Amino acid sequence: MSWEVFSVVFLVLFAFGAGAAGPLTEGSPFPQWELVDQQGQKVSSKDLAGKTYLLWFYPKAMTSGCTREGCELRDHYAEFRKLGVEILGVSFDTPADNARFAAEQRFPFRLLSDTDRRLAVQVGAADSPEASYPKRVSFLVGGDGRVLKVYPKVDPATHAQEVLKDLQSLK
Repeated sequence: MSWEVFSVVFLVLFAFGAGAAGPLTEGSPFPQWELVDQQGQKVSSKDLAGKTYLLWFYPKAMTSGCTREGCELRDHYAEFRKLGVEILGVSFDTPADNARFAAEQRFPFRLLSDTDRRLAVQVGAADSPEASYPKRVSFLVGGDGRVLKVYPKVDPATHAQEVLKDLQSLK
């Protein structure tokens, strides 16, 4: 195969996603990331090294399903903290929208803005950078930076209890 043909094939494959990371599975390393929270503070995976955390992607701040899911996590927050687990929400909303959402619902955890959709695309929470909303998916990440559990189909009403049950079985 000539260099020109190889270059074209490589570019076409990369453009259509062959170069993108596949879906994350249990045991796979979670990508490094840095996002901004609702207070405008940078938060990164490096800040959470050695800690277990739940990264829950939600489609849109202040919508019914996202509010329900966030409130369930809020209501079980003490149980998560007792198990040493940080909770972080991620959406495509601006920090200002996330600040309003967190204040209105009294969320004790940080909400992160992935406005460029980079992390969402990388972990399969969005199909492309043009996606309007992330999928409702969560990742439980261990202190070693590896995925402990992927939640591809989240029920906002029971997600907190599902994760807590899994955490008990992982201990």
